[in-house]
Amino acid sequence: MQVKLPDSSIKEVPEGSNVYDVAASIGAGLAKAALGGKIDGKFADLNTVVPDGSTVEIITSKSPEALGIMRHSAAHVMAEAVQELYPGAQIGFGPQTEDGFFYDFALDASIAPEDFKAIEDKMAEIIKRDEPFVRKVVSKDEAKEIFKDQRLKLEHIDDLDDSEPIIIREHGGFVDLCSGPHMPSAGKIGPFKLMKTAGAYWRGNSDNEMLTRIYGTAFFSKKDLEEHLHNIEEAEKRDHRKLGRELGIYMMDPAAGVGLPLYLPKGARIIRTMQEWLRRDLYERGYEEVITPHIYNADVWKTSGHYDFYHENMYFFNINEGSDEEPRMSEYGVKPMNCPGHVLLYRNELRSYRDLPLRFFEFGTVYRHEMSGAVHGLMRARGFTQDDAHIFCTRDQVVDEVVAILELVDHIMDTFDFTYEAEISTRPEKSIGSDDMWEHATTSLKKACEIRGLKYDINEGDGAFYGPKIDIKVKDAIGRTWQCSTVQVDFNFPARFNLTYRAQDNTEQQPWMLHRAIFGSIERFLGILLEHYAGALPLWLAPVQVAVIPIADRHKEAAAEFAGEIKASGGRVEMYDQNEPMKVKIAKAQSQKIPYMVVLGDKEIAENLVSVRDRFEGDLGTWDRKKFLDVIRDAAL
Repeated sequence: MQVKLPDSSIKEVPEGSNVYDVAASIGAGLAKAALGGKIDGKFADLNTVVPDGSTVEIITSKSPEALGIMRHSAAHVMAEAVQELYPGAQIGFGPQTEDGFFYDFALDASIAPEDFKAIEDKMAEIIKRDEPFVRKVVSKDEAKEIFKDQRLKLEHIDDLDDSEPIIIREHGGFVDLCSGPHMPSAGKIGPFKLMKTAGAYWRGNSDNEMLTRIYGTAFFSKKDLEEHLHNIEEAEKRDHRKLGRELGIYMMDPAAGVGLPLYLPKGARIIRTMQEWLRRDLYERGYEEVITPHIYNADVWKTSGHYDFYHENMYFFNINEGSDEEPRMSEYGVKPMNCPGHVLLYRNELRSYRDLPLRFFEFGTVYRHEMSGAVHGLMRARGFTQDDAHIFCTRDQVVDEVVAILELVDHIMDTFDFTYEAEISTRPEKSIGSDDMWEHATTSLKKACEIRGLKYDINEGDGAFYGPKIDIKVKDAIGRTWQCSTVQVDFNFPARFNLTYRAQDNTEQQPWMLHRAIFGSIERFLGILLEHYAGALPLWLAPVQVAVIPIADRHKEAAAEFAGEIKASGGRVEMYDQNEPMKVKIAKAQSQKIPYMVVLGDKEIAENLVSVRDRFEGDLGTWDRKKFLDVIRDAAL
């Protein structure tokens, strides 16, 4: 019979051949490396028989799917180890995850990290046996007999369709409900490590019992595992929530509510510095700043479509616009985005093609009803500020405007030492706007990227229903990717709010509208910066740039005078004049990630010098005061 390979070539194999036979027919090396395959795009085990004419792809450890398959297999081995060590353990489910795997258990005993060594040893013993993962299809009654001692599995089986076959996986003495795919045998599982435990409700329902979830990870090489563990350790050190507390940048208080950060003076200083820096740049690029309300009458949200399609993510309330005697209630909504205000400002007066492009920007605080479980420090908050801008332009101006936006993106990302990638999301199945509009918009985004020399991936069908977009994904110091900037074409708002401009031929035309945010959420971008720089923000952005440290009480007056000179030069400075040893003061300034520490004693005061310490390089020796003030002055906005 014939099978097709991914390169469209045809391979002759004997009737009844399985995935392994196909691999062997290509080469002995491939057969040895094969972990499984895909038959017409669907995962299959090595022993799965291939229908005549099917397309077969062989999966090896180098395939993108391989790591997930191996981790899925490792999860089964972990469950098998727990069952052997904790007789009577009731097993839930345990798939692979983006960076590892987990399994849920109902146990009489508690499992803590100190118990991991015994489980890992048992897993290693099972892996060494190198027993195969065997796929079987059974009836519902057979499944109930197999899992008669597993109440969680029986509950799940009861919910399955009686007519549907049930797939199980056997591995040694362990069996579970599972459609796979899996490694051919346990011996192919690479280096692994158990990571942590957590509580998890059975089936994710808080009305059900709490199970013990054990997380682990696995890789094909020890080097990859060690690198992963190092990155986790590094990420924990860089956690912006930890740094936010330690550096006095922001806080969360349950009294204020979930997901609502409160900025301490240092945090406010950083936020304002970011805004002032970007504001100055935007004015130079032809943007005009606007300020819009935090709340709007519900009619605005009905016109925009948010009332119907985004209602559950918004905060609505009623206002009595009449009197106590004759109440007249009106519904209002807190804005989850700044777009409607900018649209109303555009619509405020008649527009001509000569007015376009019109670029409005705003640092607008918005509020969204995120689920409490999804809230995560500054990365996902309920209240946050967007560096929003909306550009109203003609059809022919779209490419130039997107090029200018991408130039701004490059300037900002380069300032913060970020590398980045672009992704263009195209028309989804359900959308508004004509074929011509979508074609022009998508082509314009691609052309703008090409003009800027920016490589991009295509995310087919993942654009918004109202237009295609470019997403910018930055890579931080430890290799993590964050989605930040967005350029979005919008066919919806101009139509819903009936926006027009007088064209050169004296006809009324609908403008094209571009949404763009470079930071995205300023709070989220700050969180990313804190983790990227491990809290040691660049000199120009650091909330405190200099710690002035007098050696003794007699040096305090001169130190205070020099601190005043630093302030006059545009610097942000703190005096460390507490009655503490010098080493303690320096360690304190170092822990606060302050870029420079200047020390003044008898010699420095007498010779008009300062002893300078850098937070990374340590002692830089004595400097002329003017030289130091020039460094601070150059860093000022």
